[in-house]
Amino acid sequence: MASIDDAHVAHGGTMDPDGNILNPAGADEKTWGWFAIFNIWANDIQSLFGYSLVASLFISFGVGGWTAFAALITAAFFVMWMVNLSGAAGEKYGIPYPVFARASLGTQGAKLPAVLRAVVAVFWYGVQVYFASTALALLIRSLTGTSGGAEFLGLTGIDWISFIIVWGFHIVVFWRGMNWVETFLNIAGPFVYLVMIGLVVVLWQRSDGQLLSATATIFANPEGTAWTEFKGFIAIVGTMVAYFAAVMINFSDFSRYAKDKRTMKLGNLAGLPFNMILFSGLALLTTGGAAVVYGEAIINPTEIIGRTDSVLLGVIGAITFFAATVGINLVANFVPAVNGIANLSPEKISFRKAGLITSLFALVIGGLWVSFISQVGISGFVNTLGAVLAPIFGIMIVDYYVHRNEQLREADLYNMESGIYHYDNGWNSAAVKAFGAAAIFSVATVWIPWFEILSGFNWVIGALLGGVIYHALAKDHVKV
Repeated sequence: MASIDDAHVAHGGTMDPDGNILNPAGADEKTWGWFAIFNIWANDIQSLFGYSLVASLFISFGVGGWTAFAALITAAFFVMWMVNLSGAAGEKYGIPYPVFARASLGTQGAKLPAVLRAVVAVFWYGVQVYFASTALALLIRSLTGTSGGAEFLGLTGIDWISFIIVWGFHIVVFWRGMNWVETFLNIAGPFVYLVMIGLVVVLWQRSDGQLLSATATIFANPEGTAWTEFKGFIAIVGTMVAYFAAVMINFSDFSRYAKDKRTMKLGNLAGLPFNMILFSGLALLTTGGAAVVYGEAIINPTEIIGRTDSVLLGVIGAITFFAATVGINLVANFVPAVNGIANLSPEKISFRKAGLITSLFALVIGGLWVSFISQVGISGFVNTLGAVLAPIFGIMIVDYYVHRNEQLREADLYNMESGIYHYDNGWNSAAVKAFGAAAIFSVATVWIPWFEILSGFNWVIGALLGGVIYHALAKDHVKV
C-alpha cells in the first residue's frame, strides 16, 4: 500500500508553499495544549455576534433570566459532547474536516459537505466582519466626537468606512500568515472579560446600585407559565446548538493540532461550559443594566459602551472587541472556508487564492447582513444554517463510530481515483440521499408553522435523521 504522502502527492493533494493545509498534521505540528483549544471557544463565545445572539435570547423568547441562563449552559455541555465526537478522528489521524468527510461521502462526494461548510463559514466571516466594523466605528466616534449622518442600507458614512477598513485588515492578516493569530487570541480573550466587567461596574453606578434587583425584575417573567418557560428553554438550547453547528462539523480542523485526545477533551471542557457561564452571566447583567439605565433593550455592547460617554472605556472597549472578533473570525471562519474552497481543486486553488475568494464573498455578505439577513432575525438565520449542516454531522458520526469502529485507511483518504472511499466514481450515494432527505425536513422545522413545536430541535432532528437514514442505506455495502 502506498504511503499517505505518496498517495497525497500523486493525486493532487499538495496545496502550495504556504502550507499544505489538507495534509495530515505531523508530530511537529501537534503542539496545541488545552489552553489553545480553550481560547478557540473563549473567543468564539466572546465575539460581538456571540454577545448579540446571547443578549437577544434573554429578550426574544419570553422566558425568565434563570431559564435562559440554564438553557445556555445546557447547550454548552451538549456542544462539548458533540465536538469531542467529531474531533476524535482529526486528533487521531491529523486530518482536516474536508479529508475526514471523504470516508463517509466519498473522495468526490466530500466536496458537497466541504462546500456547504465553506458557504456557512463565508456567511459567518462576512457577518463577523460587519460586527467587528461596529467596534472600529465606535473607536472613530469616541476619538472624533462625531455622530449621526446620512444612511445608506442602514449604515452611515463612518460605518461603511469602518466596514471596508476591517474587511481589508482581514486580507492583510491572512496574506502575511496565520502563525501569530493564536497569540492574538490569547491576549484578546482576557481583555474582553475585563471590558465587560468594567461595563457592568459603570452600569451598576448609573443604576444607583440597583442593577441586580432591577435586572432580576426585568428577567423574572412573572407572567410566564411552566409551558412557555419549557418551550423557551428548548428554543434557546436549539438556537445555541445551531450557532455552534458549523464548528461541530469541522472541529477536526482544530483537533488535528491537539497534543492528544485528553488535551482536546480538557480544552473543550474548560473552554465551553466555563466560558458560557461567565460570558452569559455578564451578558445578562449588561443587557439588563442597559435596559434599566437607558430604558431600552440593547444587544450590541459597542452601542452600550458608546452611550456611557466615557472616551477611555469607548477606546479600550472598541479595540478589545475588534481584536477578539477579528481573531476568532480568522480562525473559526476563514480557515474552514479556505479548506472547503481549496478542496474543490487542491492542485489549482492555493491558500491565498482561496482566501481572496472567501474575502470577496464576505464583502458582499457583510452588506447583505445589513440590508436583508438582520431583518430575518438572528435566531432564524442561525437555525437555518444549523439545520442544513446537521445531517452531515449525523452521517459522519455514524459512519466513523458505527460502521468503521473508529478506524480509517489514511492512504485511501488521499487516493482520488480508487480505494475504499472512492465508492461510485467518488460518490457515496447512500450518504448523499441521507443528507438530502434529512436536510429538507430539518430546514422545514425552522420555517413551516406546522412544525413549530419541533423548531427547537431542528439541529438534533437533522443529525439524527441523517445518521439513521445513512445507516439504513449504507450498512450492507460500506467497506472498512
